[in-house]
Amino acid sequence: MNPHEFWQDILADDAEPATDFFPARFDDGRVLRLPLRPLPDGKHALASLIVNQASFAVVAALAADLADKLRPFAPDIIVGLPTLGLTLAAAVAEQLGHRRYVPLGTSRKFWYREDLSVPLASITTPGQPKRLYIDPRMLPLLTNQRVALVDDVISTGASMSAAITLLAQADITPIALGTAMLQSDAWATPLAAWTTRTATVLRSPVLPLAAG
Repeated sequence: MNPHEFWQDILADDAEPATDFFPARFDDGRVLRLPLRPLPDGKHALASLIVNQASFAVVAALAADLADKLRPFAPDIIVGLPTLGLTLAAAVAEQLGHRRYVPLGTSRKFWYREDLSVPLASITTPGQPKRLYIDPRMLPLLTNQRVALVDDVISTGASMSAAITLLAQADITPIALGTAMLQSDAWATPLAAWTTRTATVLRSPVLPLAAG
């Protein structure tokens, strides 16, 4: 497949041998083909999902499934992680019948406070130190509310851990975490306390290089 053709369609099933893609499966058996991203070691790869390049139909399907899985936690408001998690978080909030959601950000506006920020590292942007911020004006929307954190992919757990720490600085503890895809099992150690409160649509492993 050409790079721009990925994450555009959800297939009812997929019997084609997966050689240059990973068939990520919904619980009902539907398949979303994901491209493979080789890791620097030259021996492994990960399946990649870029939500803001997906078709509207795919985003809607991911959001609907994730909303169904978050609904038992009864969140009052969704908080989205930048950058790609914002697209998903907004769609999940709408699926849950919410009027709005709260986006976190990495761009510091002049009215932001440093005490409401934390360092942020991402597997997709190595060597680019950033900080994660919450707009102080949004805090009244979160106080004494049931908050669910949503990101597009949870891989190492670093971004989600940063978001949890950031909310803790405002005395807010999420009731659940949500993601379109859990990528490998690396996240399970830093987010060990959240494994039973983490909802996902898709799962993908670390893929070892094989002959052919």
